Amino acid sequence: MRIIAEGTIRQWANDHARAASSMRQWVKVVRPVRWGSFADMRQTFPSADLATVRSARKVAVFNVGGNEFRLLCAVHFNTGMVFALRFLTHAEYSQDTWKNEL
Repeated sequence: MRIIAEGTIRQWANDHARAASSMRQWVKVVRPVRWGSFADMRQTFPSADLATVRSARKVAVFNVGGNEFRLLCAVHFNTGMVFALRFLTHAEYSQDTWKNEL
C-alpha cells in the first residue's frame, strides 16, 4: 500500500515516544501489502475496525502502542492508498469528537 503523509506518521511517533516503535512497525507492515478489501486488511490487523464519520465515509481505526493510541486512516482499497488522518490517545478517541471533524 502507498502510505500518504508518512512524514506526518513519523512526526506523531516522535511526539509520542511510547508509540514510536509500534508506528514504525505499522509502516513496515503496511508498505508491502496490497489490501483489496476490509477483510484483507483484517487479516493483517485483526483488531482494525471501520468507523463511519460525519461525512458518511468510512475510516479505518488501528490500535497502536498496546491499545494506548489510535491511528485513523482513509484506506482506498481500489487504488492501494492509505491516508493517515489522525493519531489519538485512547482517551481522545473515546470522546468521539474526531468523528465530527472528518
